[in-house]
Amino acid sequence: MKLISRKTYLDKLINTMNTPDIKVITGVRRVGKSKLLEEFKKYIENNVKNYNIIHINYNLTKYEKINEYHKLIEYVNNNYVDNKENFLLIDEVQMCDGFERAINNFHAEEKYHIYITGSNAFLMSSDLATLFTGRTFEIKVYPFSYKEYLEYYNKENSKEAFDNYVFEGGLSGAYLYNELEEKYNYVNDVYNTLIKRDISNKYNIKKEHLLDMINDFLMDNISNLTSIRNISDSLTNNKDNINHKTVSSYIKYLCNAYLFYKIKRYDIQGKRYLSSQDKYYIVDQSFKFAKLGTKNINYGRVYENIVAVELLRRGYEVYVGTLYEKEIDFVASKRNEKIYIQVSDDIGDDFDNETFKREVDPLLKIKDAYPKIVIARTNHPMITYEGIKIIDIKDWLIN
Repeated sequence: MKLISRKTYLDKLINTMNTPDIKVITGVRRVGKSKLLEEFKKYIENNVKNYNIIHINYNLTKYEKINEYHKLIEYVNNNYVDNKENFLLIDEVQMCDGFERAINNFHAEEKYHIYITGSNAFLMSSDLATLFTGRTFEIKVYPFSYKEYLEYYNKENSKEAFDNYVFEGGLSGAYLYNELEEKYNYVNDVYNTLIKRDISNKYNIKKEHLLDMINDFLMDNISNLTSIRNISDSLTNNKDNINHKTVSSYIKYLCNAYLFYKIKRYDIQGKRYLSSQDKYYIVDQSFKFAKLGTKNINYGRVYENIVAVELLRRGYEVYVGTLYEKEIDFVASKRNEKIYIQVSDDIGDDFDNETFKREVDPLLKIKDAYPKIVIARTNHPMITYEGIKIIDIKDWLIN
């Protein structure tokens, strides 16, 4: 299998190398967490002079004998080397019974640089503070970006390359298959494993078909404003008896497994979050195509999903903006930086058509000086309209 360096994530591991935090690599199943850990191991071997690496990969049967936390502690301590920088790398840590006790023990000893990956069922962002008594640093790994996709296939940024990425998505394991149908079969297998192992088993879900239906609803409504009530009402209309509390719990499970991301609405003028409706974006559009098919695609929604995940990948806090009953697709902020973004499929070739006016009108009403951008399939170099940058989506994704 071809590998590329995922420098953004690797740099985060390198930059925090001398901190006492427990580094936890998280992300949806098959996103490349184990490969990232191996890449970091190679960095240590090539750049740290006085190192000792204790690398445990519980996917390998050779480590079955240490699948209980007392045995893990004994094994690690036996492989500790005094007067060296000891790096402890554990892959699929949840396969060790009582793993959190072992990790907390290693952290308390202050002898190891600790890096772990594991199933989403056990290493969810919301659970890290409860699992580990020491401070954790989470490295959130996402599927391949469009830029990584181009690097993997050694392609130039082009209309054809972007169109292929839209359909193939960023799960690099699917790239080993030649036909799109085969790629989707792989993605479907990842989805089924995620639902069964990462969600159903942990939460003891008996009616998996209801979880599947809620997932299908969210996939079919990416970028749409969604409420718990309209989901439960929709399922009730399909003769499935499901209450709002169950819907809310199941959506939380899907988000905890990094399959979906909830983006809240924010009143720009009132400077407050709005709680009635949210938007949900899927971690990679290939899940939607593999599960629901590719007929009658709403490209505008798919592009919006791609932009949402890219903003999260770049470390922005993202929310949906509302201003004077108008919607701004994304307000993205990071420290003192803020960007207002509209996403569209086709805005035409001139400034007089209704689609273009609909996209820029909410941005023109924002009176602060932060950057305002329209991202669309323009197939043209960037232009500016009354201070608003109009950028082709494939160009924005690689810059």
